[in-house]
Amino acid sequence: MNTRHHPITIIGAGLGGLTLARVLHVNGIEAAVFDLEAGRHARTQGGMLDIHTENGQVALRAAGLYDDFLALVHRGGEATRVLDKHATVHWDEGGEDEAGHGGDERPEVDRGQLRRLLLDSLPEGTIRWNRQATGARPLGDGRHEVTFTDGSRITTDLLIGADGAWSRTRTLVSDAWPAYTGISFVETTLDEADTRHPAEAALVGDGMLFALDDGKGFLAHRKTDGSLHIYTALRAAEDWLDTIDFADADVAKAAVLAEFDGWADSLKALVAHADGALVPRKVNALPVDHRWSRAPGVTLLGDAAHVMSPFAGEGANLAMLDGAQLGQAIAAHPDDTGKALAAYEEELFPRSEGKAAESAGGLELCFGPDPLPQLLGVFSGGPEDTDADRGRDGDRDRDGDRG
Repeated sequence: MNTRHHPITIIGAGLGGLTLARVLHVNGIEAAVFDLEAGRHARTQGGMLDIHTENGQVALRAAGLYDDFLALVHRGGEATRVLDKHATVHWDEGGEDEAGHGGDERPEVDRGQLRRLLLDSLPEGTIRWNRQATGARPLGDGRHEVTFTDGSRITTDLLIGADGAWSRTRTLVSDAWPAYTGISFVETTLDEADTRHPAEAALVGDGMLFALDDGKGFLAHRKTDGSLHIYTALRAAEDWLDTIDFADADVAKAAVLAEFDGWADSLKALVAHADGALVPRKVNALPVDHRWSRAPGVTLLGDAAHVMSPFAGEGANLAMLDGAQLGQAIAAHPDDTGKALAAYEEELFPRSEGKAAESAGGLELCFGPDPLPQLLGVFSGGPEDTDADRGRDGDRDRDGDRG
């Protein structure tokens, strides 16, 4: 089998990898993207993302897609409700002002729609689907050989690991591996909520709902397709999800709801009335200060570089900014890969560490003792503001930049 050479290779077609490919494209630089999925429609998408002014929106501007992104924004999606375990409402803030304008600092967008925007912005053939990388090895002078499950191989002058939390590319530069944070998620969906689940639709409202206490709770948001996406979360042993038969939805619902004795029936209905399968997720994270020594011809972005808990809403935003800044660094130093990677990583490491610390703090706020007054302090702009109020990025492991 012939070994093909690509000057720039991106492993993973998630938001970060696609943003990098797009920024390179607008700068006249070709890249080859490899992804394990069978095609663009194969990957199951998660819920809503809030795209931040200081990172996600910066990336979209660099990609020349900001105006197209605005057309996808869920108007009113920034609405937020905070409830206690008895479903008493303690905070209820709309997502639009009296003129019908939503906030522009963190507008909400459907993750799947955002990904399609990026996919459609790339030339046909940029992404090689159904190509799962199994490993890579250095060949010297910064070049690498990448192998795939189908037995094929490529060589490349510049290898970028955008392949998510369980990145195989990461092993070229780091021995770090994500560790369980102590929090487990179970995802559920209520379809056509306004007509099929009106009580739950009224409970969640137009945007995001938080109901947290006793180290557990419900995080829910309304999607643009009218469905409700719910994360039931709790502190649990790492093997707790493994003890539940998720092949049987009724059995799984009963096992999850058994952990919520004493909670309001209206909140438990977010699980009890769910449509389709329940999806288990363990929340994992790399060390807050994860970084690596400069290695010729290879670097990482997104979850491959800094997977963190979703409780600051930063994962997708950081992945996109990583991709944009790396693309700009390569364009600024087209004949000096070493200088491009050094410039990129110089900004990447401190930025990632700061946001990872925020995310870890957000996790402790949400699942520590007495979270309600702390959340209310966040929303009222008090001293406890750790950004945990915008933790809407919990689908990263599902949609992470995998390869």
